[in-house]
Amino acid sequence: MSDYYEILGVDKNATKDEIKSAFRKMARQWHPDVNKAPEAEAKFKELGQAYETLMDDDKRATYDRYGEDGLKNAGFNTQGPFAGGFGDLDEIFNTFFGNFGFGGGSSSRDPNAPQRGDDLRLDIEIGFEEAVFGLEKEIKIDHLESCPTCNGTGAKAGSKPVTCDYCHGNGRIQQTTRTVLGHFTQVVTCPHCHGKGTIIKEPCPDCKGNGRKDVEKKLEIKIPAGVDNGSKMRLSHEGDAGTNGGVSGDLYIVIHVKPSDYYKRDGVDVFTTLEISPAQAVLGDNITIKTLDGDKNISIPAGIQNDDVVRVRGAGVPNISKPSFRGDHIVVVKVKTPTHISNEEKTLYQKLHEIQINKQSSVKERIKGVFK
Repeated sequence: MSDYYEILGVDKNATKDEIKSAFRKMARQWHPDVNKAPEAEAKFKELGQAYETLMDDDKRATYDRYGEDGLKNAGFNTQGPFAGGFGDLDEIFNTFFGNFGFGGGSSSRDPNAPQRGDDLRLDIEIGFEEAVFGLEKEIKIDHLESCPTCNGTGAKAGSKPVTCDYCHGNGRIQQTTRTVLGHFTQVVTCPHCHGKGTIIKEPCPDCKGNGRKDVEKKLEIKIPAGVDNGSKMRLSHEGDAGTNGGVSGDLYIVIHVKPSDYYKRDGVDVFTTLEISPAQAVLGDNITIKTLDGDKNISIPAGIQNDDVVRVRGAGVPNISKPSFRGDHIVVVKVKTPTHISNEEKTLYQKLHEIQINKQSSVKERIKGVFK
């Protein structure tokens, strides 16, 4: 029995984005127009079947529990999307993924016209304080680059694409269909050259006739100060290389910021909590706290109440569009009542309590005298 996860090279907890990426990469490798190995067609159909199953929540749940036989018993189609054949690789990507990030435009486009490369997405994770102050980071991406061996033609050195004998270089053929209503003739894309009008008989051994090849590339990127969770960056022309002289696509970087155990962020402001004793709340105090800029002394005013705040101006997060402006560090004060006290403390609290009782009694007596 087939292991769909193994076929796509992903683990059983793979997300849909990871499954898409794996299918996209392996489809390029095994499409029969690119790979002339005898097993390429069967492998490509297998990939389609695995992808179709794992991208469908109901099919995937059934497969995870009962395997391929379970899918058949449940009435699901297990033939895959390519059981009846398959077309041009760009058309397949467009059908599966749409235009953003995974492939070309309309299937009726001129296959010999310059085509822009695909946009790519890369998710990266950074620390909380790295997001506050920004950083330079090295990233690695897998993308398609124009094959240097054949200069993007897909043909072996010393050879070149030849005119398609089936459509005589037109890229389209007339197809006649006989029905009960008569004969219908329509012009369709040539199934042999997929509309290009030429066929590569001697494919480049480096890119297997594709004209582009998967390459790992290192990039140094500068993440600006003040980025937040979910922020996006666009690097122009760092996506997949175009075809027929088309420009490269773009690389979109999505930033995920690890939460901090100490700070809570709200826009450009950061919040922390500070526990103080009842005595500090009554008398006030000067306390050293941790801020994004290091330790800082703050003044707790006498008589502060629980959940009151002390604001440290300009100690928050830089505004990403105006880095010279920073938010505030807001300290939320929590007055903590002690649960364990010494005998000496107990005596002092009892004395304080008596003073407060006497004070309240004195106030009541004065009020009573006013209304006599």
